[in-house]
Amino acid sequence: MKQKILYTLLLFCVVGLYACKKNKQDVDIKQYDDQQIQNYISSHGLTGMQRDMTSGDTTGIYYQILSPGNPNKRVGYSDSVSLVFSIRSFDGKFVDNDTIGSGHVTNFLGHITQNQIPYGVELAIVNLLKYKGGRMRLLLPSHLAYGSAGYGTGSSSGNNRIAGNQCLDYYINLIDNQKTYDDQVIKSYISANNLSGFIPAAVGNDTLDSNNKPQNYIYYKITKPGVGAPITSTSSVSIQYTVYLLNGMITSDQYNAVDGSGVTVNIADSTLPGLAAGLTHTLPGSKISILVPSKLAYGSGAFSDGTIPVNSCLRYEINVISAQ
Repeated sequence: MKQKILYTLLLFCVVGLYACKKNKQDVDIKQYDDQQIQNYISSHGLTGMQRDMTSGDTTGIYYQILSPGNPNKRVGYSDSVSLVFSIRSFDGKFVDNDTIGSGHVTNFLGHITQNQIPYGVELAIVNLLKYKGGRMRLLLPSHLAYGSAGYGTGSSSGNNRIAGNQCLDYYINLIDNQKTYDDQVIKSYISANNLSGFIPAAVGNDTLDSNNKPQNYIYYKITKPGVGAPITSTSSVSIQYTVYLLNGMITSDQYNAVDGSGVTVNIADSTLPGLAAGLTHTLPGSKISILVPSKLAYGSGAFSDGTIPVNSCLRYEINVISAQ
């Protein structure tokens, strides 16, 4: 009996020693994340990345401020913010550079996690980026991202899902002036796609910019001339149309009946001022392409089925059938 007890005690000691040795060898998730980030910085030749020391080096975040923003516009958790961002998982299996779609978020900063934004992004904006108009690159450890569960749909090996325990490479733009940003987006879109013939047109009596010009602009191009009386702010217009995001994606906001009929837009009552303003540059029978900033489209409210995200600039392709 004594021998049996002795063997039992010996077994417990061996197990205990092995457990102690295992704990010394294994790394916790913060150490694992830091190893991944250090390897990522090295393998991608990144320079200028700093470690977050805000709370005594506890977050494990690495970052680089690309643009400092407006020092007079400090943001806190209770402030409404507009973000544009891109994401790349460290394993390269998830890459979302589509800042036109999923990379747009507008909410109170303290609520952006409700938009499936990791808590670490919220923390980095408050402690590191700080100011509206600022831009940063953020290497986010997995324990402040989506953790062991990951995020997205499909299998862990697919490109629609962030696998578990993946650190993330973010570019974050904290928008200061949405109208100015939208105008830059549209101009970049015109340039990147080698478009020509688009005419800027001021819309509304809005605040003037530093050059004493209206800040709200649409850009339009008549692709087929019409005939008849000009369409005015009091006209009722029958149109067929298709709406695109600036990444080329067709939204569900469209009307193209095969019988040639149109949907009616009352210019004076339209809730989409960019569309209404563009139509005033047409005649019955015209075809027009209009580039519309988000403020003159759906603004911070997404389209009902989600195919138009918040703060999306849009491209309208319109066939003006008739007008009264």
